[in-house]
Amino acid sequence: MTERHSLRRRTLLKGMAATSLLPLLGANLVGCSDGSDDFAPGVPAAFLHGVASGDPLADGVILWTRLTPQSEGLVRVAWEVSESPDFDALIASGQGTTSAEVDYTVKVDVTGLAADQRYYYRFSSGDSTSPVGRTRTLPLGAVSMASFAVVSCSNFPEGYFNVYREVAEQDVAAVLHLGDYLYESGNGSKGAELGRVVEPPRELLTLSDYRTRYAQYRGDTDLQAAHAAHPFITVWDDHEVSNDTWSNGADNHDPATDGDFATRKREAIQAWYEWQPVRPPSALEEIIYRRFQYGDLLDLLMLDTRIIGRDQQLDYADFSTGGQIDLASARAAIGAAERTLLGEDQRAWLREQLSGSAAHWQVLGQQVLLGRYQLPAPIVEALTIGASGEDSLAAATTAVLAAVAAKNKSPEERSAEEQALLDSSIPFNLDQWDGYEYERDQLLRHAVDVGSHLVVLTGDTHNAWSTQLTTPEGAIAGVEFGATSVTSDGFENTLGEEAAELFAPLAASLIDDLRRANLMNRGYLYVEFRAEEVRASHRFVSTVQSRDYVMDDGGTIEHSVARADMRLS
Repeated sequence: MTERHSLRRRTLLKGMAATSLLPLLGANLVGCSDGSDDFAPGVPAAFLHGVASGDPLADGVILWTRLTPQSEGLVRVAWEVSESPDFDALIASGQGTTSAEVDYTVKVDVTGLAADQRYYYRFSSGDSTSPVGRTRTLPLGAVSMASFAVVSCSNFPEGYFNVYREVAEQDVAAVLHLGDYLYESGNGSKGAELGRVVEPPRELLTLSDYRTRYAQYRGDTDLQAAHAAHPFITVWDDHEVSNDTWSNGADNHDPATDGDFATRKREAIQAWYEWQPVRPPSALEEIIYRRFQYGDLLDLLMLDTRIIGRDQQLDYADFSTGGQIDLASARAAIGAAERTLLGEDQRAWLREQLSGSAAHWQVLGQQVLLGRYQLPAPIVEALTIGASGEDSLAAATTAVLAAVAAKNKSPEERSAEEQALLDSSIPFNLDQWDGYEYERDQLLRHAVDVGSHLVVLTGDTHNAWSTQLTTPEGAIAGVEFGATSVTSDGFENTLGEEAAELFAPLAASLIDDLRRANLMNRGYLYVEFRAEEVRASHRFVSTVQSRDYVMDDGGTIEHSVARADMRLS
């Protein structure tokens, strides 16, 4: 079951006006029935945004819906839970109200349920009845298998949510959504071409803005189908607030034009809690990092590597002169011991969870890639601080081919210049754990020291990755599977489709721990845990530019990891 109040952390919401925010996060909870028949209808309302469930426990689950009223006012809503889809016998029921204060959203924290049980649920208001949703509680004791669909990065104007439609049809214990559930940016060209122009048609800044965008996303029938079919376990990433968010700012937030960042973040988080089937925090120390226990099989630890504790990202431009990176100064900053992605309190919590876990597997659900993804400096320079457009791509291509040629030679065969090229490798993306090297390395060493069988599930990059996790000393610490995006463009948008397809195997040859990559297709990750083995498959759809699609079965990337040696194959 999920961890409740197990660790007293000091404070996680610096700059978030936490004491005023906290009561709002649970304001849309309604309770159980009191047995009264006095339940007069309020303002008539319809269910236009589907239903959802999430944060399952062994004895409970969060249920969610949203009502659209015909006019402003109090809306009355009832809910029911049954073991059968025809609701011939109710397990639990209740009633309550919702209003504009919480954007007419509704949550129910249902308790008293049986472990590892499928349940059906629905809502009603006056003459309106919601679609039926299906959910499932967590198992207890010995568990033979648990499977998940892992998704991230669903940008509404960049394509149709075909991936969600596929996920709805899978037989999984839960859907893990690793963030970028929505995007805060305004309209691009694709949205107009596909008839998916975002609302409001500008960057999101206020509570009303974020609420409007969530309502648009949740009006999508494919997303509604996925939510109705499975419980979701969800964390946020940056775009739920703003691009490349860190604890006290964001890459594209300018206080002079966008206002106070703490206010923007607070209102974005309020809308997230209103619209997500997430259990509201009952105390300051519970925001989004939390544990879910699937019996003795796995401990799922959902993290916040984005908002709560993150230091500002480094920028290679600050270490560069004339298009060349000062490697010594950049590496010193990247490896600084004081830099943190998690924050002190979350880091202590994570170490404690890994140390105390007796499950077969320790699974991290989190936002940004944790492994080492380093490339020779000329490649990084060409793609980050060098020329733009075709000139950048040409320079990067030249550097890649030179590096691959050097890599394919034995150390004895390489020239001094070739060895220097390979030795210049630095992280490609400083927004990832690579930009917080010391903290990452300490985490992996700790996982090895306590005997963890670590499987890291990651979103954010819009590309698919399969990577062996190792300590700086070369010990195997686990595996990482980075899920591709639901719709957001991957490297094909930067490199072009042909170059992205060609670069994927070259990247695997240049990046020591990387085994496979797909840099151009949209899809999801399916992962299946058994006591002695985890199997993962990156699954891709043929297109998100049309509702007519098929699964690209020939492109599926399959992996198996034995618990005995944790080697990625």
